[in-house]
Amino acid sequence: MHAALQWLLRIVISSLAIILDPLTYLYSLTNNKKCPPPTNPILFKSATKLAAMIRNKEISSEVVVTAYIERCKEVNAYLNAIVEPRYDVAIREAQSIDKMIRSNERSAEMLEKEFPLLGVPMTVKESLGVEGMSNNVGYVYSYRNRATKDAEIVRLARAAGAIPIAVTNTPQFCMNWETFNNVTGVTRNPYNLKCTPGGSSGGESALIAAAASVIGLGSDLAGSLRLPAMFTGIFGHKPTPRLLSIEGHWPYGLNHDFEDYFAVGPITRYAEDLPLLLKVLKRPNGPEVPFDKPVDITRLKFYYMESDGSYALNKIGPDVRKAMDKAKAYIKSAFNLNVRKLQIKNMHHMCEISGRIIVRLNHVPNIYTDPKGRSISKSMWPELLKKMVGMSNDSLFSVTYRPAQQLLDILPEGYFEELLKTLEQIKEDIKKELSDDAVLLFPTYPEPAHLHYRVFYKVIDSGYLSIFNVLGLPSTNCPISLTDKGLPVGIQIVANKYQDHLTLAVAKQFERAFGGWVPPK
Repeated sequence: MHAALQWLLRIVISSLAIILDPLTYLYSLTNNKKCPPPTNPILFKSATKLAAMIRNKEISSEVVVTAYIERCKEVNAYLNAIVEPRYDVAIREAQSIDKMIRSNERSAEMLEKEFPLLGVPMTVKESLGVEGMSNNVGYVYSYRNRATKDAEIVRLARAAGAIPIAVTNTPQFCMNWETFNNVTGVTRNPYNLKCTPGGSSGGESALIAAAASVIGLGSDLAGSLRLPAMFTGIFGHKPTPRLLSIEGHWPYGLNHDFEDYFAVGPITRYAEDLPLLLKVLKRPNGPEVPFDKPVDITRLKFYYMESDGSYALNKIGPDVRKAMDKAKAYIKSAFNLNVRKLQIKNMHHMCEISGRIIVRLNHVPNIYTDPKGRSISKSMWPELLKKMVGMSNDSLFSVTYRPAQQLLDILPEGYFEELLKTLEQIKEDIKKELSDDAVLLFPTYPEPAHLHYRVFYKVIDSGYLSIFNVLGLPSTNCPISLTDKGLPVGIQIVANKYQDHLTLAVAKQFERAFGGWVPPK
């Protein structure tokens, strides 16, 4: 995109901000409540520690699951993060696990090997199937659409002993970077209920950050897992493409290359739970990532970038800059390593490239397609008209998805092909620079969580996240600090393909240094 067009886009966005800023501020005045902080000591232990305590008979799964269910009931009235609970069934499953542990002669070591998540409660983004549970994904049906079977990563988590206690809220078809829809409404941020937890894994992240869940499963096409993790001060990992199976996620893509950009992954409060979950969830025939390989931080190379250099993106604000500087200063003081700025030729095209590729993905179910997403079954003009006159049950992003595709289709195909060539060169340059011994520190988003509905003029900043979907690089959001107003700020830790273990090791180091998750107060 030429610089003039990027500046034109900025003008349009600024105009929207002038209109929406006062409206969203007035809306925020309607909610002055605060989410109650957690008090039960069980809620402050990682999934790794809870699993060890359960198999060593130091605590029962029923006690742990009950503690989380009670916390869900306490906070959901404030957050509106849960679409459908699974409380009674979860307690029965926990009781069965406790009975098995009491009567089983296998050692704790044997149980750990066979069931590494034994008895640990978890929550699941509603777009991932949990058999018998709601699978509406924010779409207005005349009935409750239920999953007929577990998504593959849900199946693997349950096979490892995890117990789902609820499915959590998403925007319609996961098409938004905030979490609201016309079925279950708006999900709120536990650190400030006036603010969004992000999207599309916003319900999942809000619940985990409020200590109403310890581990969860989300999905990520353009930052949908990492942005909510950043806005709520927890860890979210977008893995190397095809490391985890996306089977059972709704919506999905029929094109073979859909998995090159879309991923499912773990969301946690504690960094040590990320490698545990990824080892459990890894597909048997997926790429090899050495999660158990020790990482010597002193032997890593550290790079940073403050954006991709595009004119279209907002520059990082003072809170995010402070977090970036804090992370860089720690690497220098603790390990005597310089964090060098990464220079990649043509990187400033990445925001446009990633946006074009993701919007142009075909055969993804949406409001205009048949249920399988194979063909267009609705005209866009009636849907646009219904939305304009307030007669539509569909979200604005769902309604404008098809027009955005058609707009990109009329642009010269030759220009897009040139961008794809540029992308391949950028991929090669980054692969060479990062190799297998380097990480990149990159902002997750230019600012902390904003007021509800401001996404409509901040949507372009999803480019901070989507570029790594299109580059196919693993990325971990890591909490660094809280702002003066008590909102979390995090950064992305990025590595080369198949080097997920490097981002996880650095995230764990930053957790030790900066404290990681801080309970909402």
